[in-house]
Amino acid sequence: MRIELATEPGDAQHPNEDYASVALPASGDGGAFVLLDGVTPPEEDYGCVHTVPWFTARLGGAMLELSVSHRDMTLAELLSAAISRTADIHRATCDLSHPRTPQATVVAARWSGATVEYLVLSDSVLLLELADGSVHPVLDRRLDELPSAVRDRRAAVRALPRGSAERAAAARKYVRAVEALRNAEGGFFTAAADPTVAARAVSGSVPRAGLRSLTALSDGASRWTEVFREGSWADCVAQVTGHGPQSLIDKVRAAEAADPRGTAYPRGKARDDAAVIFVAP
Repeated sequence: MRIELATEPGDAQHPNEDYASVALPASGDGGAFVLLDGVTPPEEDYGCVHTVPWFTARLGGAMLELSVSHRDMTLAELLSAAISRTADIHRATCDLSHPRTPQATVVAARWSGATVEYLVLSDSVLLLELADGSVHPVLDRRLDELPSAVRDRRAAVRALPRGSAERAAAARKYVRAVEALRNAEGGFFTAAADPTVAARAVSGSVPRAGLRSLTALSDGASRWTEVFREGSWADCVAQVTGHGPQSLIDKVRAAEAADPRGTAYPRGKARDDAAVIFVAP
């Protein structure tokens, strides 16, 4: 079995909001991993006294522990339980009903001798490399399929000069439009304080014998393919397989540095936290 992971903040002056971890149970039977991409809150109050890294550490830790200790539960059931456990920790001190209460995207996988289970919620990515060498992305497309009016607002923001007052004003309108669709019907879903969103995740399973590797990417790492178009998903897996997870993050950083203002490749953040987990079970 080969297991490698890497994670790096987009800005060295700010804490990394991504979480990545792998567990191998003492029984020696199988294993699990969890990758979370924390959602950066606005600068104003977001109803919680805790930081996003505080939240992702607790949600990710709960999800990982449950994944290896409760093999009778599905990954969606485990995510639901982990959300409830995390919410209970700060329910007395924080307003968990606030739309920007700490939250995260989720990628999780668990394998036994026979089966590999997986789950994806929101815009992080899981790449399944099958035994025949083909690569199949597991994607939750809902954030990409928002109503056209919202997507038009995003395009308008990205067309304006970064740092300008016009862009800031347009960005505030775009954010309000997106917030109205967060964890709502017709919108998209993230893991926050409502355990029922776990049922919205994209999930499934494949025979372990038919799988060569799994690669999990936060959107700060998947932008190598999705934003910069440097290579296909298969190229992404080949890069990680041949040179390790950090090499992919290094390539992302080089692409970001070549377009520091997001002119050639519009994106929400010039540099973003990035996390990669690679497992060949």
